[in-house]
Amino acid sequence: MTDTVPTGPPATQTVDAEGRVELTPGAFPQTSSGGNPFANDDLRPVPVADRHWTTYNFVALWIGMAHCIPSWTLASGLIALGMDWRQAVFTIALANLIVLVPMLLTGHAGPKYGIPFPVFARASFGLRGANLPALIRAAVACCWFGIQTWIGGQGIFLLLGNIFGGWTGAARVAGQPWTLWVCFGLFWLLELAVIARGMETLRRFENWAAPFVLVGAVVLLVWIAGRAGGLGTLLSRPSELGWGANFWPVFFPGLIGMIGFWATLSLNIPDFTRFGKGQRAQVWGQSLGLPNTRGTPL
Repeated sequence: MTDTVPTGPPATQTVDAEGRVELTPGAFPQTSSGGNPFANDDLRPVPVADRHWTTYNFVALWIGMAHCIPSWTLASGLIALGMDWRQAVFTIALANLIVLVPMLLTGHAGPKYGIPFPVFARASFGLRGANLPALIRAAVACCWFGIQTWIGGQGIFLLLGNIFGGWTGAARVAGQPWTLWVCFGLFWLLELAVIARGMETLRRFENWAAPFVLVGAVVLLVWIAGRAGGLGTLLSRPSELGWGANFWPVFFPGLIGMIGFWATLSLNIPDFTRFGKGQRAQVWGQSLGLPNTRGTPL
């Protein structure tokens, strides 16, 4: 009996029992140093062995992202526009549920293929065309990073100002105290120290930071309630809009603003979900993390 020789190209990928796809070692394209401008270590699919983020990891990630001063400012802006706390919670909750849908759908590619957003975008924009949405998303991220860094620097600036009396009254450079610029640079360096160590360091950092963030949020709520004369005073504030014709002209812009807060992340969420242990981890992690943590900052 004559042995038959298999025909066709060799297998370039494997699929495990959970549907996670992994390229075989020989299927990885060469890096840009080897003449391929479309592949590097950051763009390569994450090996299945390194896709180990659990539900808690994604919840902790959302706690860290949602509990921030810009998020609190956005929520309090609804109250300033005349809503009561019920209307504000309704607006925020609805926006969270709306943005969660594309977040989960786009995030599906992460655990399945282990690919980041720039690679995922190639399915729609092509190999070269994907550079455009990737660059646009990066530009938005740079602006947001600058806003967050400036606010973080201000936090350090005000904290040190309460400790050292003359800290906030220093000579001005470019319209701001030079000490504020120092605090801005310090916070920036702290961020870079975390980012430079990679996603695994970010995961571990969020794991232990998330509980402290929640405790800090509760402490802040207690302090605010005390300054306002009690929690009842905050919750009993009536709506200036009602639920009639005056409410909807404020509701829809507020809803769009809440959706827009995380709309960009719904595009590049595979940058995080590619490290997910499976679809269950990213679906439950985001479903528990996004709506709940985005609602509590109010």
